[in-house]
Amino acid sequence: MIKFLDLQKVNLNYQQEIEDALLQTFRSGWYLQGEKNKGFEANLAQYIGTKHAIGVANGLDALRLILRGYIELGVMSPGDEIIVPSNTYIASILAVSDNGLVPVLVEPELNTYNIDISKIEEKITSKTKGILIVHLQGRVVFSDQLKEIAEKHNLKIIEDNAQAIGAEWKGLKSGNLGDAAGFSFYPGKNLGALGDAGAVTTNDDDLAQTIRALANYGSNQKYVNIYKGLNSRLDELQAAVLDVKLKHIDKENETRRVIAKKFIEEIKNPAIILPENPENEAEHVWHVFVIRTAKRDELQAYLTEKGVQTIIHYPIPPHQQQAYKEWNELSFPISEKMHSEVLSLPISSVLEEDEINTIIKAVNEF
Repeated sequence: MIKFLDLQKVNLNYQQEIEDALLQTFRSGWYLQGEKNKGFEANLAQYIGTKHAIGVANGLDALRLILRGYIELGVMSPGDEIIVPSNTYIASILAVSDNGLVPVLVEPELNTYNIDISKIEEKITSKTKGILIVHLQGRVVFSDQLKEIAEKHNLKIIEDNAQAIGAEWKGLKSGNLGDAAGFSFYPGKNLGALGDAGAVTTNDDDLAQTIRALANYGSNQKYVNIYKGLNSRLDELQAAVLDVKLKHIDKENETRRVIAKKFIEEIKNPAIILPENPENEAEHVWHVFVIRTAKRDELQAYLTEKGVQTIIHYPIPPHQQQAYKEWNELSFPISEKMHSEVLSLPISSVLEEDEINTIIKAVNEF
């Protein structure tokens, strides 16, 4: 079976470097908020191009803390509205509602899977305070039009950069396009930890200071609590691993681009709708390679028989989830079509040439 993602093989590529970093951390006797964390934060900020990077416990917390930070700074208040794509993973939306803010769903573009920027302005009201964009599947969503909309209505642009580390728009890295960005380093991400981990990047000094305190029980001085905070800190072991793998992220992403290009050029089955390769290839890091077909379930079963493991990202759209039952009667036809047709093929830096060819052959023969 060709695994959807062979994480063991991915990490074994850097076995010696990772083991050395973990051993140093173990022997240091310092396991939280130490030098490994500081080093990774500095290197991540430099890589993304922002003034600040703050390590946190996971990607959901990264987004939660950004929004909570804006609330503490008086930029937002519970009851305010945040624009969110209707086809995102539910974590993007959970971060909004968890802060007492109101998610306002906007449909995506069918060809990019990202939020349709042309549909944002019609959803803006006097209560709208931010636009949470999601660089879904590894493709950047950004434009001058988006910046103009945000400036016109005095809105914050928050990036969910869980899937697109290393992608670029006009020479700027994702994570440095809006006002703040949340990262996930879940093991299966392009930059994955050996457990849960996340980060926030921003150029806003006040927001960074507020998030650091909020993530540390609301404290920036031991036993002095200025906020009703959280415990959301990146531990030293995960920081050590991430710092090793950060050095290799551009090479990993380039391998993904090569594989994606081969899939797009050589998959010829007329029943399959392939993803769009952007004209500027730097805009996509191919966290997942998503195809669409009206016969999705049959295709998945067929590929399993042929020894190709696939995953559905994601089978149920957020507005049809029980968690948001107040939305269950709403209609988002583009999202619903996507969620009923999408299937993710294996793509990673450790996929072998014969495995790539096997995947292409199997899809073409369906």
